[in-house]
Amino acid sequence: MVGVSGIRGIVGKDLTEEIVARYARAFGLWAKERKPLVVVGRDARESGPAFERAVVDGLASVGCSVVKVGVVPTPTVQLAVEHHAAGGGIAITASHNPIEWNALKFIGSDGIFLNGADGARVQGLVGKDGGGRGRTGEVTTDEGAVERHLDAVLKLAAVDVAGIRARQFTVALDAVRGAGGPVMRALLERLGCEVAGINLETDGRFPRPPEPIPENLGGLSILVTRAGAALGIAVDPDVDRLAIVDETGVPIGEDYTLAFAVRAALGGKVGRGGKRVVVCNLSTSLVVEDAARECDAELVRTPVGEVHVARAILRLAAVIGGEGNGGVMYPALHAGRDAPVAAALLLTLLARDGRRVSELVAAAPRYVIVKAKVARGPALEPVYAALRRRFADAQGDTQDGLRLAWRDRWLHVRPSNTEPIIRLIAEAPSSAGAQELVDEARRVCAAS
Repeated sequence: MVGVSGIRGIVGKDLTEEIVARYARAFGLWAKERKPLVVVGRDARESGPAFERAVVDGLASVGCSVVKVGVVPTPTVQLAVEHHAAGGGIAITASHNPIEWNALKFIGSDGIFLNGADGARVQGLVGKDGGGRGRTGEVTTDEGAVERHLDAVLKLAAVDVAGIRARQFTVALDAVRGAGGPVMRALLERLGCEVAGINLETDGRFPRPPEPIPENLGGLSILVTRAGAALGIAVDPDVDRLAIVDETGVPIGEDYTLAFAVRAALGGKVGRGGKRVVVCNLSTSLVVEDAARECDAELVRTPVGEVHVARAILRLAAVIGGEGNGGVMYPALHAGRDAPVAAALLLTLLARDGRRVSELVAAAPRYVIVKAKVARGPALEPVYAALRRRFADAQGDTQDGLRLAWRDRWLHVRPSNTEPIIRLIAEAPSSAGAQELVDEARRVCAAS
């Protein structure tokens, strides 16, 4: 599957070493137009070493020098691209996809994933040799990338290191045997936390579905209660998403990760001398909008996709942004999803506020998100027009499909980027309210 900022597929079926090398060569040709130096890192998947060799060989064959950073979080790769002033970077990771998948994620010289135009340019270079073969670039290793990343997180002004250390939190941690075990443990221990961990090995043998959604966090929930932890933290295999389990062992949903980070970054205080901006995508929960409103910040929504959020954060000089999947993007460090940053901001909020996770959740309005999908017809505009007529009292946003919003609920109808379907996503104060929106949207789609 070829996307804007990379390729992904099932190892040995859709994604082979030859295909990986071919796309790495294309990316190398693109990067050389900026600087013939590319940073390469990977998550812990078992196909990673072979794909890393294929990527390095492909880059070197077109004259790019390579800096290998090893098994690291994707945000560490992004930061290393900036540190080395490289022409770009490749993260070898399928993120939250199941164990049989892998992928290449292409990173620009600014440390942000490629946009549509640059992604299309790389795809157009696939199969090109750049004017000759046999050229070999230099390959070096950077063993300090993770340490620089953690040092930078701990130096952030918004992270209250002393306050967190004073609380001596016990934190339960589940890294799903991806790249995050050693990194997250090191961060938490440097923050004075006692860590109770499961799945911290980095062998890529995921013991459960790797996406950190509530139904996959049963083991972490048990660990929280057994360890008497203040909270549980789960990260995905490439450590750019973070989910929270409260002190009673209840997973609270990934949207709260960004909502809590917003409160931490904005200090829980109203803005002074100008409006502060928070950025998220159109399908992110209202819990984030509520958090921004409480801190007197303006919320700006973008199309779904990390690169859209990142570009808007930089364009608007936003304080913080991210996605409702547990991806916190804090531009004081870099405009990319970063689980170590999310963890440090979360602990800062808990240390400063004094309430437990469950109490913070209970103090704010609750919402329920319902998702569904329907078959996609040849044209979507009639569907959107019919929906706007049906919900004439809603505020419409057409950046990415159609989002219809009310004060305490919304409906997002958008075409899938990977399947011939329409995705229906609704949120309301109750599951019945959200389901009603989805059901009505389904009826309108069928009639259109």
